[in-house]
Amino acid sequence: MADEAFWNNREKAQGLIDEAGVIRNKLEPLLKFEKQLDDFRVMLELGQAEPAAAQAQIEAEIARELVPFFKELDALELKLFLNGPHDAKNCIFTINSGAGGTESCDWANMLLRMYQRWAESRGWEVEVTDILPGETAGIKSATMLIKGENAYGFCKAERGVHRLVRISPFDSNKRRHTSFASVDAIAEIEESDGEIVIPPNEFRVDTFRSGGKGGQNVNKVETAVRITHIPTGLVVASQAQRSQHQNRATAMNLLLSRIFAQRVDAAKADMEKFYGDKGSVSWGNQIRSYVFQPYRMVKDLRTGVETSNVQGVMDGDLDAFVNGWLRAGCPLKRMHGVKDEEE
Repeated sequence: MADEAFWNNREKAQGLIDEAGVIRNKLEPLLKFEKQLDDFRVMLELGQAEPAAAQAQIEAEIARELVPFFKELDALELKLFLNGPHDAKNCIFTINSGAGGTESCDWANMLLRMYQRWAESRGWEVEVTDILPGETAGIKSATMLIKGENAYGFCKAERGVHRLVRISPFDSNKRRHTSFASVDAIAEIEESDGEIVIPPNEFRVDTFRSGGKGGQNVNKVETAVRITHIPTGLVVASQAQRSQHQNRATAMNLLLSRIFAQRVDAAKADMEKFYGDKGSVSWGNQIRSYVFQPYRMVKDLRTGVETSNVQGVMDGDLDAFVNGWLRAGCPLKRMHGVKDEEE
């Protein structure tokens, strides 16, 4: 960065600055933790020279300070787990309703709200780029662009089929229904990345009017964009922006990302846990169950993580499930030491 020619290529320079920021965000907390550990050692050494009552007081103070210390250390450890080539990128997050008709459309809408709240609680920016309403209630599908540090690295833990069991609000007989919805997460690949290049003759661009509330221009002019990739049949759309140019750029990034994910899936069988086939959106394929009746519990079937705080989960409290999946998939297992003894 000190090189005189550093700013000759602005895009490359900005990429290096971003990379330096990511590395700095990992190193600075490590230095902070080392200093805190040194402080704990000094306090223990000083306490050994004190009377028994004073020693107990110092140990109690250290124990209190260790609680937030381990919490922050765990958060840093999870970030270090996210060392995949695209983990730091933004995430294209898609929700599709499955078997269950209106019930599943309503369930997909509930998942959309849950993930929006989870993303916002982590300080990420959420943009719904495309949504298809259900015929009676809820949504058939929705695509979100989630922007933030390590967005894809965390969101990939949610890829799979989600199952809901509840008393149906759409059933006059108040019977218990089971609904399914699938979640897909892929890393955002931008045109400027140069990883995927699509010849102009391989895709078709269609424009149409945006739906819903928009303003003076949005519903009168064909600002929404749909791009079809002819060789694969992949179709993406964007109608969230106010100009056709912005929607085209967003749709193209969506298409590049889907093509990239498809190629990775075909080329690397060992990446199945990230990109692999989710199976049909129905019985026997779910990764997590959300039970509202006859008891209340959310359980991840991959890791065994569960909670009875169903309302908290539906309000976006998903970190326990995501973190559990990341730890289960990581070859590094940290010895918790004092933390385990306290628990």
